[in-house]
Amino acid sequence: MIATTPIPPYYAVIFTSVRKDEDPEYSEMSELMLELAKEQSGFLGVESAREDVGITVSYWRDTESIKNWKKHTDHFLAQKKGREQWYKLYKVRIAKVEREYGFGK
Repeated sequence: MIATTPIPPYYAVIFTSVRKDEDPEYSEMSELMLELAKEQSGFLGVESAREDVGITVSYWRDTESIKNWKKHTDHFLAQKKGREQWYKLYKVRIAKVEREYGFGK
């Protein structure tokens, strides 16, 4: 599903990862993080795809909202588990979206 976002500017957090072996706990944690993110002030939406490389883009109103999400206790614990158990590597990029356009509904 493509996220519905407001008129720019807003921010995108692009999380790119390569996972280790499948772990059922990962899916559970991923779903929990999505539900928690949706409850955060400033959260605008998310898009995600996974093949060999996973890419998740979350959209946020401002950088303060992103900082608050990074510090969220449950998210912090998930990050720790990710480094220890689930990911071979990952990269986080934060970008300001200045314009957008598209086709279709």
